[in-house]
Amino acid sequence: MFYQYYIMGIILLPGLILAIYAEIKVTQTYEQYSKVYAQRNISAVDLLKRLATNCDMNYLKINKIPGNLTDHYNPQDQTINLSQGIYDSTSVSALGIACHEFGHALQNKKRYFPYQVRRVLVPITNFASTLLWPLVVIGLILNLGAESGSVLGDIFMWSGIGFFGVAVLFNLATLPVEYDASKRAIKILDSLGILNEEELVGTKKVLNAAALTYVAALIVSILNFLRFFLIIFLNRSRR
Repeated sequence: MFYQYYIMGIILLPGLILAIYAEIKVTQTYEQYSKVYAQRNISAVDLLKRLATNCDMNYLKINKIPGNLTDHYNPQDQTINLSQGIYDSTSVSALGIACHEFGHALQNKKRYFPYQVRRVLVPITNFASTLLWPLVVIGLILNLGAESGSVLGDIFMWSGIGFFGVAVLFNLATLPVEYDASKRAIKILDSLGILNEEELVGTKKVLNAAALTYVAALIVSILNFLRFFLIIFLNRSRR
């Protein structure tokens, strides 16, 4: 029976390989264009201040936070948090990433529908992520202890798989949000003339590499959902 679980584990390999590739790609691309400085010589924080004024969003707070590529927008306190390597940098990478986070702030202001859906799913996904593995493991243990399977074990298994489904929905909702934020970033940088054509190409590469990590996360969540669904199917077929 255990060989089935090893086989099911192999299903994850394509997603894991893509996830590793995406992480390597985003790191390499970021580092490459973090050494290319914009001719306009404007820092990421100054760019955000300018954008906030232009878009009547002076309520936004811009913070410097520790870490590498830990940049994010927090809708709860209306802050854009830039990592140490981004905050004061004038590099193409820094400006693109900062502008991407401003894109999320714009999504929130304009009540962009996919962004609102994702916000609703965040607490649900956080709750589900704490329970899905314990439920699946308990279900497997209960089924292993019963020759013909266990109804209670199936309940735990299906509940866990349902939470895996929530993770799929969250990652699916995340994709259009991230791509739209990057699209807004490129449009802003282009329309304001912050970056020239060559610099915009570099920014697009950085943001596209970052977006690939979200594609990988979606594929991994789908494969996780699929493999545990197949485990239940195989267990039922043995009865």
